[in-house]
Amino acid sequence: MWPGGSGNTPQPQEEQKKPDGVSWWFKTLARAVGTIGSLIAMGLGLWACISIHSMCIVAGVLQMVFGFIVILLEAPCCCQFIEFANTISKFADNRAHWQKALLYVLLSIPPIAMCVGISTIFGSGLIFITGALYGLMALGKKADRETMLARASKGGDIEMNATLLDKNKQPAGENR
Repeated sequence: MWPGGSGNTPQPQEEQKKPDGVSWWFKTLARAVGTIGSLIAMGLGLWACISIHSMCIVAGVLQMVFGFIVILLEAPCCCQFIEFANTISKFADNRAHWQKALLYVLLSIPPIAMCVGISTIFGSGLIFITGALYGLMALGKKADRETMLARASKGGDIEMNATLLDKNKQPAGENR
């Protein structure tokens, strides 16, 4: 009998993730910035709610909600009181880096647009930085030196070659 199952049918194991070329320390850095940044964003969102301006109160509430969403996606261990936190985190882990980057960048914009204050700029800015880190992960690994030199020496830049002047040719539009 297979472990965790009944009968003769094997249970599907978790699919192995294909390597994306991002180092482990950079992934850990992005998760740490997301986790710590969202905790700070929630605290500063509460601070922004202490205002007489209605838009700043709404911005503070949105910042707390967006901070909670980020911490739910990045560190489900902080949300153990929610039964479906691990399910959401696994779903988010299977998303491409550019999707997480786009989500975090879009989540960081509304509180700053509603109330320009130090608490919303700093709190949502940390969520934005998390999105920027995931955007860098989406770009992928930089090529090695030999590959970059080979591409640069090929002269394959058609636009650049079309705008350069030859010594023997007279430029178009210039009559002497």
